[in-house]
Amino acid sequence: MSTERPFSLRGVALAAFLPTLLFSIGEGAMIPLIPLVADGLGASLAFAGFIAAMVMVGELVGDIPSGAIVSRIGERNSMIGASLLAIIAVLVCIVAPNPVVLLVGIFLIGLATAVFALARHAFMTSYVPVAYRARALSTLGGVFRAGWFVGPFLAAGVIHLTGSTTAVFWVFIVCCVAAAVVLMLLPDPTVTFAKPAPVAAVETAGLFSTIWRYRGVLLRLGTGAGLVGAMRATRTVLLPLWAVSIGINEPDTALIIGIAGGIDFALFYASGQIMDRFGRMWTAIPSMIGLGVGMLALAFTHDLPENVAWFIAVAMFLSVANGIGSGLLMTLGADLAPAGGPAPFLGAWRFTADFGSAVAPLAVAGMIALLSLSVASAVMGMVGLVGAGVLWRYIPRYAPRHPRFPPRER
Repeated sequence: MSTERPFSLRGVALAAFLPTLLFSIGEGAMIPLIPLVADGLGASLAFAGFIAAMVMVGELVGDIPSGAIVSRIGERNSMIGASLLAIIAVLVCIVAPNPVVLLVGIFLIGLATAVFALARHAFMTSYVPVAYRARALSTLGGVFRAGWFVGPFLAAGVIHLTGSTTAVFWVFIVCCVAAAVVLMLLPDPTVTFAKPAPVAAVETAGLFSTIWRYRGVLLRLGTGAGLVGAMRATRTVLLPLWAVSIGINEPDTALIIGIAGGIDFALFYASGQIMDRFGRMWTAIPSMIGLGVGMLALAFTHDLPENVAWFIAVAMFLSVANGIGSGLLMTLGADLAPAGGPAPFLGAWRFTADFGSAVAPLAVAGMIALLSLSVASAVMGMVGLVGAGVLWRYIPRYAPRHPRFPPRER
């Protein structure tokens, strides 16, 4: 007799979400402090931003093989391997004698993150019924945000106890070890629950052939996804750089970003409910407009006497805007992915979104070097408003309230 049973989000929550939570706590503790660590190693403000951008560049490069890796060795093995790679990467960061070695370690963390995130996304796409897909994927997005809420508070505590910013990196190592142990000890949800439809031929397709096959949707709606990724990555990189620029110390930076992460996290389920009940547009547009307006507002506060207060206020506003869009990109990707073999398409979708995530911080670093931090913030604010327009145009076409399957190939 088969031991498989119908899908239950509550029944799968521990095995599906706990490894993600642990991984994201470690990442949330470390990532916001990268510009500060780079600054301590002698990097300029622009180069510190470039180093921080390597997380997103690593994710972009990691998207190239991740779909094939997950398809061939499975979600669980992929996540365990990604955790081990992240441990090696963090050790490189710990022993880094200069900013260049730190850059290499951060890039490797991005590679690990790409594989880890795609593996869990592929599982949720295959096994979660369409009726509450947005809530499930928003919950997954909320789990990542929970890590970015808890992580900075852990970082602030570690810095207070040790007096060393680099000591925070050990938090990520402990979390990666814990995630790998959980994955090995808990039941594999892909075995526990009913199997999805048979794998389609696209399952074995490479990334670039998949991109070509679905070039229409990836060029149009994928551009909107890339701009969403660009705004999120800009927020992640620019806020710590802004804190360095206006003289906020490391523990206070971690504390502010941690509180902002709490606001972001608190909105994840509301985002899923809105998307499931009213459609994807109702979170996508407000989120992008909010991110754009927030960046524009921040651009005019750098030299004000109350610049720290303005920084805190805008950081919280950006968290509200980002939280409203929790799970948006994963939900859109799941809406569009072939039901039988989603991993290659999801790899292509994530590559498109992560392209924006990778390019935006590099553009920010370039604008800081050539112009100023304020100009970078203003330009990215305009990008956010353009992104809202792109999503307004193409979500109704490709991902209406009742999604079509599979996506248009041209």
